Amino acid sequence: MNGFVLGVDGGGTQTRVVAVGTNGHLLGTGTGSSSNYDDVGVDAAQAAIDQAVAGALAQAGLDRTGSQGIFLGLAGITSETDQEVVRTIARRLALAPADAIGVDHDCRVALAGGLEGRPGIVQIIGTGSSCYGRNASGAAWLAGGRGHLIADEGSGYWMGVEAMRAAVRAYDGRGPDTALLPHVLAALGIASIEEIMHRLYVAGMSRAEIATMGPLVVNAAEQGDEVAVGIVNRGMAEVADCVAAVARRLGLSDHGCEVCVVGGVAQSEFVFTIFCRAVAQVLPTATVKRPALPPVLGAALLALELAGIELRPPVLAKLHASQGKA
Repeated sequence: MNGFVLGVDGGGTQTRVVAVGTNGHLLGTGTGSSSNYDDVGVDAAQAAIDQAVAGALAQAGLDRTGSQGIFLGLAGITSETDQEVVRTIARRLALAPADAIGVDHDCRVALAGGLEGRPGIVQIIGTGSSCYGRNASGAAWLAGGRGHLIADEGSGYWMGVEAMRAAVRAYDGRGPDTALLPHVLAALGIASIEEIMHRLYVAGMSRAEIATMGPLVVNAAEQGDEVAVGIVNRGMAEVADCVAAVARRLGLSDHGCEVCVVGGVAQSEFVFTIFCRAVAQVLPTATVKRPALPPVLGAALLALELAGIELRPPVLAKLHASQGKA
């Protein structure tokens, strides 16, 4: 074995790690809990990364001393300070040589995997949402991704909040009847909307817990519930505006650019179709597609580059062959 690299994709719900040989062959995978340190704290984020890396290395029968590079794409990374916090974690855990540790937000690895390193735009629609692009000159821009209090439009969290709002409005008589009402009650484990304030503000719910209600909205929309359809339409219009903003900033609006969409919410064909329609309205030159590689393999691709590995066709072919296992 001539060495390996580690790719880390850390979202608001879980952390995924792959160990990939310098020839592009997938050697092992591991998972951990959320590594967004803004949400869970530095110690918990470090523990999640450590757990996921340990799982990948155990599966591969490797130890950390052979790692030639690591790239960590984590939710919540928005500044140099954030990057240094995560670099410190990587150094503390001895995950790679100090000069071969790369850190950026999760959008960066999603774009690298989605378009195999080509310029373009990625829209993440998962627990949270954000949009990121890079042009041929290497200039980059991020829209959205400012957290659940002021952003995350169209995400699982946002849809969960909108579902609860719709349920309350239907119960009050301020809004139309919706199939979301009984689904929200069941998801919250309460018998009546009268109990919702205690459930939310006394018992409490995390952002990730609220995000689990996003699929309820998608399922109800697929069944034709007009309120749920309206939520999905509004959410996709919001994220499409992010795509258009990134394209304008990077000079990608006037000619065809590739846009890939990733994340748990975006896996729904119903949501994907509405997203494509919304993007076509604001950026008609765009080609929207599913990602070529998942974000965790995008992180591995960037780690290979950090380690000085040339991304020749045979290496990319091996990454493609392994994506069903990553």
